[in-house]
Amino acid sequence: MNSHDTSGPRKVPVGDPDSPASRFVAAMNAGDAQALDRLYEDDGVLVPVPGHPVTGPARLAANQHLQSLGLPMRARPRHVYVSGDIALLIVDWSISGTARDGSAVDMSGTATDVVRRGADGRWRYVIDNPHGTA
Repeated sequence: MNSHDTSGPRKVPVGDPDSPASRFVAAMNAGDAQALDRLYEDDGVLVPVPGHPVTGPARLAANQHLQSLGLPMRARPRHVYVSGDIALLIVDWSISGTARDGSAVDMSGTATDVVRRGADGRWRYVIDNPHGTA
């Protein structure tokens, strides 16, 4: 299916300016943990370690840990599939460089994320799984 098909589920161009992934990277790189946490639904799940989903304060803490590295995140949406108010994102991401504590960091992966469009029109993460199928 191409991005011009209007029947059934649709594939959205990855350059969508309101891309949830773009807003996530902007909040992550700004170092604003509260802004980042607002990109999740209240009961949204983050899987910081494969097989160990977290929500609420543990989700906030996991993202704050990444922000504490002081390194920029880069992300490139590979696929964004939308059906109504639900979307599946496949996103290649990386964080690399020298962290604030002097340690070398080289992290990357392909995320499989589920987002939902709220009544306000904003997409929020329902499931943020940065390690994809791991």
